[in-house]
Amino acid sequence: MTTASHPARAPRRDATENRAALLDAARACLQRDPDASIETIAAAAGLSRRAVYGHFPSRDDLVREVVTSGAARIAASMPTTSDLQELPPAARLAAIAVTLWTEVSHVRSMARIAVRSPFAEPVAEVFAPLRAQVRQACALGIAEGAMRDDVDPATLGRLVEGACIAVLDEATRSGTPDEAGRRMVVLSALGMAGIDWRTALLSEPAAPAAGSAVSPVKDPA
Repeated sequence: MTTASHPARAPRRDATENRAALLDAARACLQRDPDASIETIAAAAGLSRRAVYGHFPSRDDLVREVVTSGAARIAASMPTTSDLQELPPAARLAAIAVTLWTEVSHVRSMARIAVRSPFAEPVAEVFAPLRAQVRQACALGIAEGAMRDDVDPATLGRLVEGACIAVLDEATRSGTPDEAGRRMVVLSALGMAGIDWRTALLSEPAAPAAGSAVSPVKDPA
């Protein structure tokens, strides 16, 4: 007999494993085809369509879980405030752009899904601290006269973000090699901030090493 004093039972092992298999299959299928159907994802997971709906009420709910968990993983790998505090404004934006590219370059199709409606809002919540870092770098750059001052820091931060998304779209569509995409995202982000491309090249950090959020920045001298 069950009583209120008894702790709730953990999910059955098979249900937990099925959910994990479903999420793994969704990541793989959506990376290959952003429009992959529930049937395709279910088949890849070795489950029935009905079993999928036992875990997620709709395809959007499944995709939302995939993209928000992916966004959380990426956000956790980004430079921290302490990582960036010694860097000049342009180098801060460059470090953020390079780390972001490094994290999403191998899952470009999924990244494009994440920044589009109806998933943009929950993903934006995950990336709120990162957006704050971009705004802070823009504010500092404007104050120092190193970045364009025709817009406020919040607006400039959004413009920089848009430039990075445009690079992701182009790199995904054209199959841009990783190294070229990394450079494109730095030049686009800093170019939007008002820094000419030759100067931006001097701020381009090396690709982050394993276990390191920020790699050394080239010395403009």
